[in-house]
Amino acid sequence: MIVNRRDFVVGAASTLASAKLMGEANARTNRRPNLVYVFADQLRYSSCGYAGDEYARTQNIDALAAQGCNLHQAISSTPVCAPYRASLMTGKYQSSTGMVINEIRLSPEHECFGHALKKAGYKTAYIGKWHLWANQLGHHNLVKNGFVPPGPYRLGFDDFWEAYNFNHFYYHSPYFNSDATPHIREQYEPDAQTDVAIRHLKALAGKSEPFAMFLSWGPPHSPWGQGNVHPRFAEMFRGVNIPLSPNYLTVSDPYGDNWQKLPAKFDATVRDDIRTYYAQVANLDWNIGRLMKALDETGQADNTIVVFTSDHGEMFGSHGRHGKLIFYEEAARIPFLVRWPKKIRAKTVSDVLLGTPDIMPTLLSMMEIPVPKSVEGRDLNRAVTTGSDNGGPDAAHMQGMGATAAWADGSEWRGLRDNRYTYGIYQRDRKELLFDNRRDPYQLNNLADDKSKESLLVHCRSVSETWRKEMNDTFEPCTWYQRWTEDRNIVDTATGVKQDLEALKAVTNHWFPGSTGDRPVSAKPVGN
Repeated sequence: MIVNRRDFVVGAASTLASAKLMGEANARTNRRPNLVYVFADQLRYSSCGYAGDEYARTQNIDALAAQGCNLHQAISSTPVCAPYRASLMTGKYQSSTGMVINEIRLSPEHECFGHALKKAGYKTAYIGKWHLWANQLGHHNLVKNGFVPPGPYRLGFDDFWEAYNFNHFYYHSPYFNSDATPHIREQYEPDAQTDVAIRHLKALAGKSEPFAMFLSWGPPHSPWGQGNVHPRFAEMFRGVNIPLSPNYLTVSDPYGDNWQKLPAKFDATVRDDIRTYYAQVANLDWNIGRLMKALDETGQADNTIVVFTSDHGEMFGSHGRHGKLIFYEEAARIPFLVRWPKKIRAKTVSDVLLGTPDIMPTLLSMMEIPVPKSVEGRDLNRAVTTGSDNGGPDAAHMQGMGATAAWADGSEWRGLRDNRYTYGIYQRDRKELLFDNRRDPYQLNNLADDKSKESLLVHCRSVSETWRKEMNDTFEPCTWYQRWTEDRNIVDTATGVKQDLEALKAVTNHWFPGSTGDRPVSAKPVGN
């Protein structure tokens, strides 16, 4: 058969086009996985349906637990907002980030999660609460405290940004994009943030570059008034009597800080607060369902690692405590679910002891991205993808270096958790606690007072002390660590990470000239 020149050219062009499309399809198939990291604020493990809570309305979270790996022993290594986020972003412990309390500014001179993602060619996105920028206690409604300027203080999240440093009023909530112009939502905040995330997923569908999107929801963090929850979900729990925990006390724990002490009339309001908390969780569950549906509909589900977790839990009066920042299960134990259909079998359950600094190296390893040498966490990739905990750590270590948000002494502690026991020790008088979480899930019986458990207590004490020496954690009172800060900017850590305050001054002068940073973002309440 004789082929003329025109047919040859057309045929060749068609072949080249087909080859190009096939090459692009193969590139998308063989490229590194995407990452969608979704975390709630203050959601405890025990308040999820898959963990056994009959009152939880979490069908989509429960489905996610069945579709991938459930790391049911995961803990928050410092169970409070900003220290958790600092550890998540750096792969380091609290003593090495210097984030001793909330409302101090993290140094950008760590090699962070976002930096590693960018070096590997990922498109990065951050949506929601940040809580690593402001260096002022309170005044969350000011532009200078809510807006995180583009550049080094976004820690590698350079491609898409719709965030605010700290806010827990979920109607009329503020956010910023690429400049210091505040925007106000009318919609319930988690719903609006999930809409943004879904639009972003759709915009990225079919692109050649992999992406990493972090979605940080504010609920179920307080306030828990009826005006701070979507009414449709509040109605689900109207009149529902959710029982208080068997370890509930009406007298404050003397080791708690001012944020952890039980508020006045707490016993009269806590049941309503719990109902609202569960309603907020139910709303997050609905949004998880929408997010997973979007991944399926855009064809991105198979090669996307989805993580669902929380920064810490909530005490609700357990052990006479309010809030978080303690080694007790209600505060420290968190949901941690990982779905990746391409690599993780459904209904995988892992006993591995995952702490916050382990998250960054584990996920980077799963994505075949080099882990920075400065990272202190452990690569638990094998435990996540296979469910095996062979070779995993013997204990997950915890630090509580200060009060929630003030330079105040008296509540500091250290601890560890293994597959059975929790050990804790307070700084001010070296009081020790030891609990058998299998036999005593509500941690009512302190085995540190049991002579028959003395060898176990000595072992836990030794393991904790040895680890602290390795971390250069000298276990000081909270106020001792003020020397690591200047004007609530972290300028030193246990491992010597500094912060260039002259460079910071140039950033703030550029973005907040004169008194522009002192403008309120809204007449509505901001913060909490």
